[in-house]
Amino acid sequence: MNKQKNLWISFIAVLISAVLVYGLYLMQKHQLDEQELVAVVVPKRFLTAGETIKANDLELRYLPKAAVSKEMLDTISLAIGKETAAPIGQFEPIVSWRLNHYYLHPRKQESTFQIPKEYVRSISNGIRAGDRVLLYVSGEDEVSRRLFRQSVVVASVKSSGNMEIDNIEQPHLLSLAEGNEEKMYTARRDANAMIEYLNLNLTEEQWLELDTLCRAGTAKLVVAYSPESYPTGQESGENK
Repeated sequence: MNKQKNLWISFIAVLISAVLVYGLYLMQKHQLDEQELVAVVVPKRFLTAGETIKANDLELRYLPKAAVSKEMLDTISLAIGKETAAPIGQFEPIVSWRLNHYYLHPRKQESTFQIPKEYVRSISNGIRAGDRVLLYVSGEDEVSRRLFRQSVVVASVKSSGNMEIDNIEQPHLLSLAEGNEEKMYTARRDANAMIEYLNLNLTEEQWLELDTLCRAGTAKLVVAYSPESYPTGQESGENK
């Protein structure tokens, strides 16, 4: 009887020891996981709001896994060509919400200019806020040509009633943010109002050149939709 009792006591003691050892293993594993280093994307220098991020602005730095959040970027290519929506400190991990993906606001060294209607000869009716457009000059005393080498960003397009031209039920920018190309296309097709007011994000130099060419009335603008994205490695002031 005593022998059987001793066997049970030994078995329970071994079981308790195994549970304690396994618990210690899990605790140590959790501590090691927290100490594991994970690569995150950081800027080599302070980035002001409105800057376009270039490849040579970035590097990877390693942080403990416990200090890394889901919003932090782990691949440099995800940040290249994006615009900073807020300042980012040197070696501060870049988080997705600090990047501007649709460029509706003017970038560094840019302002939003409303283009007078008398300056415009034609506008592609498929243009919407957030699009990039190419500007061409056309006139009797002016050789038709492309005005700026790079495309510029449309801040807004409005109808004669000063209403933003879009599909009210499913705005195309919302569809773009959702990655739904079909809804974005539908929103463009359903928004059929004529464009009366066009606002563009331009540098001061671009606006002065445009205004000088068009204010006499002999030259006018042709505004064409462009699929171009921001050129990697160039600042907004270089797109003239």
